Amino acid sequence: MVFDERQARRDLKRWRTKGLAGDAREAVEFLAGKGVASLLEIGGGIGAVQIELLRRGVERATNVELSPGYEEVARALAREEGLAERVERLLGDAVTAELPDADAVLLTRVVCCYPDYEALLGASARHARRFLVFTFPRSGVGASAAVWVANLLLRLRGRDFRAYAHPRDGLVGAAERHGLRLVHERRALLWQTAAFMRP
Repeated sequence: MVFDERQARRDLKRWRTKGLAGDAREAVEFLAGKGVASLLEIGGGIGAVQIELLRRGVERATNVELSPGYEEVARALAREEGLAERVERLLGDAVTAELPDADAVLLTRVVCCYPDYEALLGASARHARRFLVFTFPRSGVGASAAVWVANLLLRLRGRDFRAYAHPRDGLVGAAERHGLRLVHERRALLWQTAAFMRP
């Protein structure tokens, strides 16, 4: 399994020493100060992004995670930060799970892990009362090559997991078809952030 407790502990160490990755910081900066009271994060891992947003005004956060490997580390981290009462963690597939609506729905480096981006972003948009924010690998030859190499390494290691370089226009269109409007976009070297608002 790729997303197991060992990976969770690596993620925790990286966050404690380096903070959030650039695309996650961009998502936090976009949502901070916009009066977001409730957050639904899909595939939030150890919950570092939720912690950053709870520190900056979000009142409650719900995380839905496919892999149980993050749970022990994430719950311990929320307790250490004094935020356990403000975080709910659920296990399941966001496309089929019963999830609460929230002011903002966030997916950081998750869309590239799911084969059917239309279904994933459709489900995410339906739960977003005000904002939908997601990050994904930039479209183009470089990102596609990076994903291809990553998948080759996974295959050689006998792992079933595969990553996907979905087209930017397809991702944006999937969100817009659910009544959301693109209001912010930032492209970094490899990762791209897109933020949508419900008019």
